[in-house]
Amino acid sequence: MNTKKIITIDGPAGSGKSSTSKRVASELGYTYLDSGSMYRAVTLKVLELNINPQSDRQVQEIAEKAEIELISQNGQNQILLDGKDVTSEIREPKISKTISSVAANKGVRSILAEKQKEIGKYSGIVAEGRDMGTVVFPDADLKIYMTASIQARAERRYKQLLESGIKVDLDKLISEIRERDKMDSTRKHSPLRQADDSIILDTSNMSLDDQVNWIVDKAKALGANVS
Repeated sequence: MNTKKIITIDGPAGSGKSSTSKRVASELGYTYLDSGSMYRAVTLKVLELNINPQSDRQVQEIAEKAEIELISQNGQNQILLDGKDVTSEIREPKISKTISSVAANKGVRSILAEKQKEIGKYSGIVAEGRDMGTVVFPDADLKIYMTASIQARAERRYKQLLESGIKVDLDKLISEIRERDKMDSTRKHSPLRQADDSIILDTSNMSLDDQVNWIVDKAKALGANVS
């Protein structure tokens, strides 16, 4: 029996996917595949080159040429873009405001999906994103769809940004998350949606430890080994 499983964790912005996925990967000794960081890296490159994010062809060319590396260790990822560490830079608000346009690009999604599939060939992974269980890994062993109220998600993002030294307005975050949800769920290519065979996990009133333990227990029940 294959004990190295593919686990997908999809859901809207701020639902807790990143923090939970990192911890789950660390607990299982798996690779943490943060698909969102790859889209953020492309978005950063688009902004650096002053390219219109709505320009499908130009943005696709950037995605094709960009060298994006995910260096995973103990559930933590270092993101390299063309050899430069951009782990912190891709989390800035300017990226969050622009990423939906880049992520809606069909060509970009196809390019990055192939890179993500390659990562999943070689080891047990926890793949986090918007379409991991529906498009990239439709045959994943365990699919989780994480969600939470907009208020809870905004408060989490607010706290994360403050801890990173970035000051933002909570009401503005709520508005941005609501708009992001709309764009992600209505985009033409690979929209955010729950996979038919996924399990819903509402994290509105759950601690991080509870979320992690819940998913790890599900994985172990499927025969996932712990490295």
